[in-house]
Amino acid sequence: MSANDEFQAEVQRNIEAAGQDQGLKQRSLDWMLEAGGKYRYSYNFSWLGRPIIQYPQDIVAMQELVWAVQPELIIETGIAHGGSLILFASLLELNAACGGPSDARVLGIDIDIRQHNREAIEAHPMCRRIDMIQGSSIAPEVVEQVRQAARGKRVLVSLDSNHTHAHVLAELQAYAPLVSPGSYCVVFDTVVEDTPDELQAGRPWGKGNSPKSAVREYLTSHPEFQVDERMDNKLLISVAPEGYLKRV
Repeated sequence: MSANDEFQAEVQRNIEAAGQDQGLKQRSLDWMLEAGGKYRYSYNFSWLGRPIIQYPQDIVAMQELVWAVQPELIIETGIAHGGSLILFASLLELNAACGGPSDARVLGIDIDIRQHNREAIEAHPMCRRIDMIQGSSIAPEVVEQVRQAARGKRVLVSLDSNHTHAHVLAELQAYAPLVSPGSYCVVFDTVVEDTPDELQAGRPWGKGNSPKSAVREYLTSHPEFQVDERMDNKLLISVAPEGYLKRV
């Protein structure tokens, strides 16, 4: 066994052991809920100058997936400040520099792209790899535009817009079929299902009406997707538990 093989075997043992440690998993969730609830933890980071509103662990996880999949198109629902669009565009730029697809692009969809955010995204050097659509991600005309853009491409999908069960399920039905075999549909904020109601006051989503409940319903009739439990066990701290869906 080579030194690299030995290292990877050790990594796998570490991840498997962490996945079996229920106390560690609970402490990780407790820490997330306290940090997120009190200090809006995910709001405190940026990527190449734009607020990203993601946990660092999930940022690293997406980097691993983008490198492994080498997508020609990344579809993201939910734009906000544009940090994730810039993240994906910069990762595609790195892929291209290392021999990956030279013309890979990111397509962002949001029902309301605020003008100041659009201007900041369009002024960013990474914007040369970014396209944006303003409209509901589940509107038939928007879905059709995305399908046309995805035709014939190796696709990775990130869903991070409205977090209600019905909306996420409709997004899964629209965009998961575009995911290439071996690639991923990542459903963010599945942790809503695990968050106490008092931390979600005033939100239209919550327990039983969340991205995770939508994922679970979708998977009952779509065996071509599986939860990447190894990713969950590796991250421990993530807003997307059970949300890293691999197309097999």
